[in-house]
Amino acid sequence: MNKNWLILPQIDREFIKKFPEYSRVVLQLLYNRGLKEKEEIEAFLNPDCAENGYDPFLFQNMRAAVELIIEHIKKAHFIVVYGDFDADGVTASAILAETLSTLKADVDVYIPDRASEGYGLNNQAIDLLAQAGAKLIITVDNGIRGKDEVEYAKSLGIDVIITDHHQPSEDESELPDCLIINPMAKGEKYPFKYLAGVGVAFKLAKALIGEAKLEESVKRKLEENILDLAAIGTVADCVTVLGENRIIIKEGLKIINKQNRVGLDELIKQAQINGRIDAWNIGWQIAPRLNAAGRLEHANTAFELLTTKNKQEAQAIAARLNDKNIERQKITNEIAEYCRQVVEKELGDDKILILTDPAIISGANSWPEGVIGLVAGRLCEQYNRPVLVITQGHGEIKGSGRSIEEFNIIKALEEVKEFFLRFGGHAQACGFTLKSKDNLPDFVGKMKRIADTILKDIDLRPRVVVEAELDLEEVSEELIKDMEKFAPFGEDNERPRFASRNVAIRDIMTMGIDGRHVKFRMGNFWAVAFNQAETWQDLRIGDKIDIVYYVEMNEFNGRREAQLKVVDIKHNANTTN
Repeated sequence: MNKNWLILPQIDREFIKKFPEYSRVVLQLLYNRGLKEKEEIEAFLNPDCAENGYDPFLFQNMRAAVELIIEHIKKAHFIVVYGDFDADGVTASAILAETLSTLKADVDVYIPDRASEGYGLNNQAIDLLAQAGAKLIITVDNGIRGKDEVEYAKSLGIDVIITDHHQPSEDESELPDCLIINPMAKGEKYPFKYLAGVGVAFKLAKALIGEAKLEESVKRKLEENILDLAAIGTVADCVTVLGENRIIIKEGLKIINKQNRVGLDELIKQAQINGRIDAWNIGWQIAPRLNAAGRLEHANTAFELLTTKNKQEAQAIAARLNDKNIERQKITNEIAEYCRQVVEKELGDDKILILTDPAIISGANSWPEGVIGLVAGRLCEQYNRPVLVITQGHGEIKGSGRSIEEFNIIKALEEVKEFFLRFGGHAQACGFTLKSKDNLPDFVGKMKRIADTILKDIDLRPRVVVEAELDLEEVSEELIKDMEKFAPFGEDNERPRFASRNVAIRDIMTMGIDGRHVKFRMGNFWAVAFNQAETWQDLRIGDKIDIVYYVEMNEFNGRREAQLKVVDIKHNANTTN
């Protein structure tokens, strides 16, 4: 499919004159990220956790939450951290469990089963925790819509503190009556709104540590010990990597690379990661293996890996998670391919793609609900449309969605909430459970009408955002060093893509055992396209192309040289042939 190249607006001369210490390209990238003042530019390029991390007590309910937790600790009450089954929720659970345990709390973690219990608090789990003697439940990353469940817990004599980062309902009457720590909550004054669930848990842990009667050096060590978990969960949840999240990730990566956590080290070995760990390794190699537990069996496995002190146990769990991730990849690929065929045959003109598990009708084996969000994400990226993927599990119709910038999917779900038992999420990701299978046709029809209205005049071709156009002569080792200052990369701070126009191909080589990869010689550089040899098989030496690419340093056999990594190519009509 032909992609739409979106070239971001160029900076003006006044902005260049304002900051003569930075190159044009660096200034363009800063401007693209909304960084236009000296203080915010310096904070971005030189983040420091101590100077830039916000005081956790800026949360309006943080003081009350800390006092309530300390009261339960002093009374030796049983405290339960009620987690979620994704990497964000598991790392958040581990942070609070480790911190509370260090502060001598009687604490345990409860993570619901994705398939049999679903997302968020449920009364059956609350009954079990009450029977076990729980007096305080602290939720992490479990949403902010469990009003009835919180009331039920309180009726059993259990206090509840909700920590979360999801968008709450605009109707305040739907909010639970308990202490809520959520930067997105209405009226919340905390300066940074986009923490992951683990980021909120980290802030609570930091507040508890700060109030403890410990030496300052011990407090700093305790904070440092949980920063690795905070970084993993933040990257895994695909929240913005700007602002305070950037600090958490950068500082957390320092701890990860010290290799202090035995379970994480064994998982890194299973993933065959060599060299220094960065955010890409977390997002594409570490987090998927942690998530594989909750997607195909139970997230307790991932929690145990992150908290174990036993090397042999860590090795066994890491190997198991690696095997589960391989299984997850296979299942995801099969479902995604089925859905692509349905899109190409039946749904190609739809503004929103809604894919339904055929098992809902046929009664065959259902798609595992733990992977449907991944499938939705792949299709959303490929077709640049909002996507819902719907399956059936334990007698319920459940869906997961991913969306594009122009379509706030959680707001769309708000308009059809009469169909749901429960739902939640963000502007670009959601989950939901329908009240009945009978609601499915009406739900699908209404969602399509909403999408048709909102996306009526939107260009839905897949697009490639280009940060700046360069002459190839501008690519250098110095430019690559400048790009490294922008790491860690992720949401709102993607690895910069550049474009060069009317470039002549000087040489072409295929690579790999089966020739799946191809590289092109252009000017003084090789441009490498992995798994794209078939895509670009018609290009010839002498052809002129426009190319979008990343710049990176290639190190091979002791040699270092700048190279380009191909994102997209457009064949220019002007050739030398």
